[in-house]
Amino acid sequence: MSLTTDLPNEIERTPAQAPPSSAARGSSFNLAMRILPAPKRDAMLAIYAFCRAVDDIADDVQELRSVRREALEQWRSDIDALYGSSPPPRLSWLRIPIIAYQLARKDFHAVIDGMQMDVDADIRAPEPPLLDLYCDRVASAVGRLSVRVFGMGLEEGERLAASLGRALQLTNILRDLDEDAGIGRLYLPNEALAFAGITSTDPNVVMAHPDLPRACEPVIAWARHHFGEARLVMSRCPHSIVRCPAMMADVYEAILDKLVARGFDKPRERVRAPRIKVLGAFLRYGIV
Repeated sequence: MSLTTDLPNEIERTPAQAPPSSAARGSSFNLAMRILPAPKRDAMLAIYAFCRAVDDIADDVQELRSVRREALEQWRSDIDALYGSSPPPRLSWLRIPIIAYQLARKDFHAVIDGMQMDVDADIRAPEPPLLDLYCDRVASAVGRLSVRVFGMGLEEGERLAASLGRALQLTNILRDLDEDAGIGRLYLPNEALAFAGITSTDPNVVMAHPDLPRACEPVIAWARHHFGEARLVMSRCPHSIVRCPAMMADVYEAILDKLVARGFDKPRERVRAPRIKVLGAFLRYGIV
């Protein structure tokens, strides 16, 4: 059965609206998108704009949870409308790539479900299966949308989305430990805390614990495993199809390497993608 059987066969001839101007934050993302042909780049920017919109809702901790739930529910309704006969004109920038690349409604919903997890309760030291579900929703689901745009086959695309999405999200978790603790969240799984002998799940207590570096070791290992799996999948695919995800893998693995080199003892300076690595990846994958 088609993933978008309730969509018309042709894109409506309504003026396309551009995604929000804030959609393309981040130099590594911008550079990765630049190596794509214009139609694919526009589609990726639309997907990213959607992700930023729902992520901003989830992270607006100054707003009531009930208000944020309503905002996410509105996005669910909007997504359903995009697949129906009366799509919201204000979201035409998202409807076009949905039709052009047969993006699956369930993947948009999965992203929203992931954001819902952050809204319903502050995640603190989750069980590994719950953390894996969270990574699948907020990262691998985005990957499943993206590989459609890249033009990958369904089987290889799903495998790449599963592995690379998790690798990127685990790297984000390690990079954003202090930022997340500041809003009451702790994504290090309980298994990793137990490995380090940390019994508290209070984010601020864990951030100050002398054994925090040891608690990060299993997460680092999981991230490296998923990077390896992603590279194995990409090695079996035509270079022209996987240039963008390969560039993102290079950049994020460089961030992971920099985090490991910095360590997790206090003080922890914010780690960003090494500029030389970003530019090197752009030159490596930007040439067809």
